[in-house]
Amino acid sequence: MNRTNAVTSVTPAELICKAQRYAVLRKVIFSKPADKQVRRAVLSPRIISGKSVLQLETFTADNKALHRNLDPTEPTCTDTLTELIGGYAQINILTTAGEAEYRRAKSGKTVLIGGDKLNRAIEMGEGSEVHAEGNNKVKQHILTGDEPFLKYLDVSDNSGRIHDKKQAKFRQINRFLEQVRDILPHLPAEGVIRVCDLCCGKSYLSFAIYHYLTAILGREVEMTGMDLKADVIEYCNKTARDLNFRGLTFYCGDISAYEITEKVHMVVSLHACDTATDMVLEKAIAWDADVILSTPCCHHALNQALNCPELAFIAEYGMLRQKLCDAATDALRLKLLEANGYETAALELIDPENTPKNILLRAVRSKKFDPGHAAAKKALAEYEAAKAFLMRQ
Repeated sequence: MNRTNAVTSVTPAELICKAQRYAVLRKVIFSKPADKQVRRAVLSPRIISGKSVLQLETFTADNKALHRNLDPTEPTCTDTLTELIGGYAQINILTTAGEAEYRRAKSGKTVLIGGDKLNRAIEMGEGSEVHAEGNNKVKQHILTGDEPFLKYLDVSDNSGRIHDKKQAKFRQINRFLEQVRDILPHLPAEGVIRVCDLCCGKSYLSFAIYHYLTAILGREVEMTGMDLKADVIEYCNKTARDLNFRGLTFYCGDISAYEITEKVHMVVSLHACDTATDMVLEKAIAWDADVILSTPCCHHALNQALNCPELAFIAEYGMLRQKLCDAATDALRLKLLEANGYETAALELIDPENTPKNILLRAVRSKKFDPGHAAAKKALAEYEAAKAFLMRQ
């Protein structure tokens, strides 16, 4: 790293090694790789055959995970990390003493945000010790339960212990934040990040995303939540004020009538019921949102409109009919997003034992989208053909 371009006196490689040496390193997330065959990488402290190592897990574009173990006691470990860092434009260093973020612009200019602060915190012993796991590692969440907003929302008690009845909600929030972490390379690297949470309800997700982007990543965020329930919105605004979440505001109203003049970078929605999910997606498409993360709920519309003799052998069974309509509805949504310039995926949010509503629709907008391109026309034709097949008049 070129120190003359950095705002800190410590390099990211030195910071990682120090965090590991003081046993406060949680993980390091490498994103925006120079190698297009790589999606991202994660470096974590592990115990392998009784020995402490830094395990690098690299995720490739063809969905493979490659593992490599680095010996932190080797004199060359810092040089190895420096070489590794050179292949990525963004690196997030997560420790129990705080966070730091390294960025490299296309011009080659580099910055390590929060590096000196984290370095001092580590040296002052402010972080709690991380007990490295072996290969059969226990799941480590982004949130711990000790966050003030989780206590305020009664997800955890004053000691940071998650209430038994809120364990599933806590896992759901953390899993959603993992999805936000994965799409960080598609959000602006600098400046304000604008997020809309449509059909926000009690807004656990809004508070979690705002906390993650601001308190953990140190970003400036303008976030809007919207829902039809006036009493819920009043409560959410009071909560945001009490927590001093100054960039988070909630509005009561119909999302179909909601407009925003600024660029929206991310639209999220957790369990918007039935066609409300479609309204969320339509808004996000109209705004050219860079990222859409939506978990649908209650797929009733297609169940009522389904008219497809070829699928009658499934549709004659009520439970199977609903499962068919659930899958077909979400597939249609993804195809419509694809036709509007998005790369899409259907992902499992959390264990289906916790809730059957566990599908997350993820969409990332292509920067070079051309609605007149053959691929876009093909996707739109496939969408229209699928609708006609399922809902014949």
